[in-house]
Amino acid sequence: MQDAALSLAAVPSSPRFEHHEEPFGIGEDRPRLSWQVATGIPGWVQTAYELQLGPDEASLTSYGRTETREQLLQPWPAPPLASRQRVAVRVRVWGSGGDAPSEWSPVAYVEAGLLNAADWQAAMIRPAWDEASDANEPAARLSRTFEVAGPVASARLYASAHGVYVAHINGRRVGRDILTPGWTSYHHRLRYQSYDVTEYLRPGTNVIGLEFADGWWRGNLGFQEKRNTYGNRTAVIAQLEMTDAGGAVSMIGSGASWLAGRGPVLSADLYDGETFDARLRNRGWAEAGAAGAATGTLQPAVVVDGFDPAVLVAPDGPPVRATDELQVKAVLGTPSGKTILDFGQNLVGRVRFTVSGAAGTEVVLRHAEVLEHGELGVRPLRVAKQTDRYILRGDSGGETWEPEYTIHGFRYVEVSGWPGELDPGAFTAVVIHSELVRTGTFECSEPMLNQLHANVVWGMRGNFVDVPTDCPQRNERLGWTGDFQIFAATASFLYRIPGFTTSWLKDLAAEQGTDGPPPLVVPEVVAEKPPFPDRPVMAAWGDAAVLVPWVLYQRTGDPAFLRRQLPGMMAWLEAAAQAAGPELQFEHGFQFGDWLDPAAPPDAPGDARTPWQLVAQAYLVYSAAVAGEAAGLLGQDTEAERLRELSARSRAVFRKRYVDDGRLRPSTQTAYAVALRFGLLEPAEHPAAAARLADTVEADGYRIATGFVGTPLVCDALSDEGHATAAYRLLLQTECPSWLYSVTMGATTIWERWDSMLPDGSINEGEMTSFNHYALGAVADWMHRSVAGLAPAEPGYRKLAIRPRPGGGLAWAAARHETPYGEAAVRWELAGQEFSLAVTVPAGCTAAVYLPDGGTTGVEVGSGTHSFSCALPATAVPSSAAEGAREPVFQP
Repeated sequence: MQDAALSLAAVPSSPRFEHHEEPFGIGEDRPRLSWQVATGIPGWVQTAYELQLGPDEASLTSYGRTETREQLLQPWPAPPLASRQRVAVRVRVWGSGGDAPSEWSPVAYVEAGLLNAADWQAAMIRPAWDEASDANEPAARLSRTFEVAGPVASARLYASAHGVYVAHINGRRVGRDILTPGWTSYHHRLRYQSYDVTEYLRPGTNVIGLEFADGWWRGNLGFQEKRNTYGNRTAVIAQLEMTDAGGAVSMIGSGASWLAGRGPVLSADLYDGETFDARLRNRGWAEAGAAGAATGTLQPAVVVDGFDPAVLVAPDGPPVRATDELQVKAVLGTPSGKTILDFGQNLVGRVRFTVSGAAGTEVVLRHAEVLEHGELGVRPLRVAKQTDRYILRGDSGGETWEPEYTIHGFRYVEVSGWPGELDPGAFTAVVIHSELVRTGTFECSEPMLNQLHANVVWGMRGNFVDVPTDCPQRNERLGWTGDFQIFAATASFLYRIPGFTTSWLKDLAAEQGTDGPPPLVVPEVVAEKPPFPDRPVMAAWGDAAVLVPWVLYQRTGDPAFLRRQLPGMMAWLEAAAQAAGPELQFEHGFQFGDWLDPAAPPDAPGDARTPWQLVAQAYLVYSAAVAGEAAGLLGQDTEAERLRELSARSRAVFRKRYVDDGRLRPSTQTAYAVALRFGLLEPAEHPAAAARLADTVEADGYRIATGFVGTPLVCDALSDEGHATAAYRLLLQTECPSWLYSVTMGATTIWERWDSMLPDGSINEGEMTSFNHYALGAVADWMHRSVAGLAPAEPGYRKLAIRPRPGGGLAWAAARHETPYGEAAVRWELAGQEFSLAVTVPAGCTAAVYLPDGGTTGVEVGSGTHSFSCALPATAVPSSAAEGAREPVFQP
């Protein structure tokens, strides 16, 4: 009976703070609070909550009962946090199960970082020596010794860098973060990290040091072969604060008294790789003290002039960390006699290995995503070398190494210089990306679709390394706005990305400024020279300023995404309208348009069947309407009306120019998809237009005929209008171009081009040929919402839309998603004409369930687990022939 009673209780989770996964060293002084509730009470809805806050669990103060059903992003009830302040928080709730409150949640702690520039007493410092900086430089070390008189009750290290750094205290690496401080628009926002280093300190002499390398600050960056993007010298800032048992605080800050040296990292670059001489492993630290200074191996540090600590900000999202490890699947010999390791998965990270050999032996690792004719396929890397070199120290017991200041995109690693017989067990691939929490899964009865979905997930993992990059391997790796715009909905289902995206959107706003379009890449690093002489108006890319925050609002229920970005939305739409001219009609110039239409030549990826002018016109209509709705939600009625008027005027231009009695000119998949999905047609025109889209898809042999713009829209445009059969045939096509073609070719991530690799195993001759490009994987959003049938009906998933559309010969499909309120789940099965559905709705939410029996009215249900069944009409039962069923040609 006790277990049964407990299952009917309402149990709140520990509170979350803003969108932080680890609320330590945060930058908000009034963090909003959210919690989930677990309960077995059907239809449970919160009616009130009470928060308690205090310095620790034993000293909590109640802030009274608040009457509301809201569980998300509730206001901070206490005085604002001060810098360094640590607060314990817990919550209890009342709900529709009775008058008694729940038990208190577990306590969660939040700790503020340094909230004011005046809190920084340390200086940004660098070595005094000269550096050329026109090539990859060795990593530098800055350090000093200091005395600790007695036991330390608590200690915090705050640190950042111009470059990428790792902190060390008493020979121990501090924390698990990688490539800190990460990549932001450095001159606007430079992140610092906060570390609890209490356990690192000891009474007596201690040494603190930071090693740092070029990173994004001055290393190779972008496709224009440029260096020194943010500056030509690397530097660090560090502030160690120690509190003893009596509460006295002492501080060690970086300054001119620190000593500079060089260690074992002879060269480090994100694109080119790292060279490490293990014979120098212990050099360059202040532990060498007087001896180092006497021999000249340590030199003074100098303070960087003009550094303003006001640019330092706390992180919004999670750090980059090692999240997984993979072992070698096969050792391959190439036709030319080289040795290659196959890890069986295209990934982003680096390789750790253990080796024994003579001092001075050099082991070289070259990384690539694919093989071409049996050899390492390095041509897609362009000028990026992706090569790591390790020079042995000669330890008798073996020595283990993993690069620190680089990452690579790879599945295959060519090994040379290995002493003795190569043991594949000596190598481990370390998977590295922002440590996002996985929130969404999908699976079904078709193995190839499961592999496609896995490829989408791995593509996201590899490209979400602090910013959402286009690719992780060649000399580019940039935060292209258009890629993230079309993938944001998919990403927000698969992983918890609000904190990650908050940071990126802040950079977008900072780079965009108060007027004009946002940059094509964020952070902005594309030089103002050809191919982009000015910051261009680029539909679908610039629309990220509107549509990414809108997606995040829809998926999280957080209006702060709209509030922060609304000025940028309006600035972008004004720039787009000006580019269209007084008649709001796009005519001249260049835009990417439906980029990478499969009909475009390899060397002209913008030559799409759908003119860029149509794409730009459609996006102006849609984004202006979305921004108008956002302005209305924020109470800015005047701006909302102005944006709606802009949308209506642009829509009239689109219809006059491209629509003829529901027929699109030109009659392409992308043209119909944007017209149907962006509200460009009258309701009465939809059936005929959707039928023409289905005919167009059939005429294209159920092969993809869309690029970046049409691909995320075409399946929705079909299935929403009664043509799910065509959508499934498009999804399940295995001939090129199609989503599953790459799966038949053994892909483990999403490719940049539909034919990045040709059927004969040769690499597409185009200069842009990535094998890890998440954008075209945006179809996974349709798989979640329509194949499985799990979607938000209201912001934050307060209400779910459960609308599965069986087809494609699938016997079952399932999806789960950790919404802000808790886990939602859907699973359906089809046996003949009998359809069954199981739905889980989290506490505090409702759902509208639509069965695929031809009905149009949803069944409203509350939280809990629900089961449904129906008989599908004979015309709705997917037949094997109609759906293009076939024997799977791929088994994962």
